[in-house]
Amino acid sequence: MKIERRKKRSAEVYTASLNDIMFFLLLFFLIISTLVTPAAIKVALPNSKTSTEVVNKKSIQLAITADHHYFLNDKEILFEEIEPALLAIVAQKKENEEINVLLQADKALNLQDIVNVIDIGNAAKVKMVLFTQKDK
Repeated sequence: MKIERRKKRSAEVYTASLNDIMFFLLLFFLIISTLVTPAAIKVALPNSKTSTEVVNKKSIQLAITADHHYFLNDKEILFEEIEPALLAIVAQKKENEEINVLLQADKALNLQDIVNVIDIGNAAKVKMVLFTQKDK
């Protein structure tokens, strides 16, 4: 009597398609990594004895509506409170920090109203920048 032995089966994972997948993943990550920093140019800067520290700029938003409501960093304040608030911010500034006030004034305001606010900024020794809108 002839007894047939069972053939041993070996489990295999078909990996031929994994090469294609790995190639496309590598290609994808190479393309994405070049898009992350497209303008990164490394330059060795020369030394100088007379160089100065970079000034950090801190911006404060001051908005004036047509009906004379004043907003300092989106918080409504009275006209009389603008100067003490600016002086308090200037007192807290760091040694190498410059403070800019971004002034957004409604076009319906008188010029004198805007000049009064700019005078307050000059007294507090902050740089005032008046926002305008480009004509269409």
